[in-house]
Amino acid sequence: MKLISWNVNGLRACMTKGFEDIFRSLDADIFCLQETKLQEGQMDFAPEGYHAYWNYAEKKGYSGTAVFSKTEPKEVRYGIGQDEFDHEGRVIALDMGDYWFLTVYVPNSQDELKRLDYRMAWEDAFLGYIEGLRKEKPVIFCGDLNVAHQPIDLKNPSSNHQNAGFTDEERGKFSDLLAAGYVDSFRYLHPDEKDQYSWWSYRFRARERNAGWRIDYFILSNELKDRIAGASIHQEIFGSDHCPVELELK
Repeated sequence: MKLISWNVNGLRACMTKGFEDIFRSLDADIFCLQETKLQEGQMDFAPEGYHAYWNYAEKKGYSGTAVFSKTEPKEVRYGIGQDEFDHEGRVIALDMGDYWFLTVYVPNSQDELKRLDYRMAWEDAFLGYIEGLRKEKPVIFCGDLNVAHQPIDLKNPSSNHQNAGFTDEERGKFSDLLAAGYVDSFRYLHPDEKDQYSWWSYRFRARERNAGWRIDYFILSNELKDRIAGASIHQEIFGSDHCPVELELK
């Protein structure tokens, strides 16, 4: 079973860069998007053979997530059930029968860390939410988590220390998540592999130089780690400042 996650940084823009062909060529069983930057009715993308689910931010041209699944889920939930965090279209949860599957677009702490406090509160709320789901069945979630966990996960860790996405606080929350019984699928299979990034700044020819960050993930609760058959990063695919990441599930 092939699962794909991609922060498209604006689906309408990505459409002009070959998104539909990429979508078809990857032929995922579940394909997730983050940062769609859409309002309802602005995009008529309904790929044949998929059930489509969208969560739109109230703010125009901002955030937003989508999931396309070949298998119809038993139930779909939007947001995490807390008003403070549910106006930006950041979470969709699908009951896939033997596990919960979520796509998530984690808030960015922003320049000068002006949203770090909100981000820290989000981290606690999201972990509480998935732990609640996990009481029912195991959990898989994917998306742009806006954090490079370890120095190996970005090109220039020393110069980026305490910048958004590589603060001690954000990295600590990611460590707390793993300690709660979750596994980073890519590092599970590739613990020491370097230069594997999923996001590059549009500035300074960063992608050309592969000066990137790995901030897009597939995370599984420990009960499912034996089902991880493959985890990869599609650095060859363009169309956004992020590239798609993939999980192969037994």
